[in-house]
Amino acid sequence: MAYRITDECLACGTCLESCPNGAIIEGDTYRIDPDKCENCGTCLEACPTGAIIEE
Repeated sequence: MAYRITDECLACGTCLESCPNGAIIEGDTYRIDPDKCENCGTCLEACPTGAIIEE
């Protein structure tokens, strides 16, 4: 299972703060570093816009 941040991302920082592995990469929109992501789903649950999806 892998997670991806979609274009609905508002760069609010909620996922960044919630990720226990530091897998969220900050920018105009955020991205998930697949090498650091352990598929815990914390970011998915934290995102207020539903911009994080499972692939």
